[in-house]
Amino acid sequence: MIEFRIDRRSGLSPYLQIAQQVKQAMRMGLLKPGDRLPSAREVVEATAVNPNTVQKAYRELEHEGLVEGRRGTGTFVTRSLAREATNREAPLRRDLADWMDRASSSGLGIEDVDALYIDVREERYPMGGPRS
Repeated sequence: MIEFRIDRRSGLSPYLQIAQQVKQAMRMGLLKPGDRLPSAREVVEATAVNPNTVQKAYRELEHEGLVEGRRGTGTFVTRSLAREATNREAPLRRDLADWMDRASSSGLGIEDVDALYIDVREERYPMGGPRS
């Protein structure tokens, strides 16, 4: 089951954080078609956000065709965003994990890693690059 984390300092609205975390879990293959998302009440209890925030996130995902609300039973994933290259055993993921280990052992903090990643990403994917 997905566990939502809301960063109130991020500048990104909580509903968008929830929607992005669902998409991330779908890309990583942690959520698959047929899986049920946590109920609004479960998300509220875990994150202390307003129930309307959760509903807005789920409506956004439904509008994108990624989930489907079923009256009385919950909200379910309807399609996959996972790719072979993003699964937990993929060579690219292992390479990235190795790179993160090297960055950490070189003394880079998370802000340094984020800055470096964003800089290189913007070089390689100008103007946002290809979307999946």
